[in-house]
Amino acid sequence: MSLPLRITFNGQDYSYTILSKKIERDTSEIKIELNGEELTISRNTLGEWDILERTIEDEHGLLKEIARNVALRYRLR
Repeated sequence: MSLPLRITFNGQDYSYTILSKKIERDTSEIKIELNGEELTISRNTLGEWDILERTIEDEHGLLKEIARNVALRYRLR
């Protein structure tokens, strides 16, 4: 398991952990843990990253920002 990563969104700090073991440039799904909940970041056909287990209560902007952060960190396409 990797170390917790931090992100600031709307003035609040959040930490998440990447659960996927092997991430390569062509990876299209990544598992993360946020607030004790396991989520899957997935790339759609347009190349945009999104969270699969999204609910109405989730702050969609935060989830998109985490997906963007992970894609930049690992230089994903």
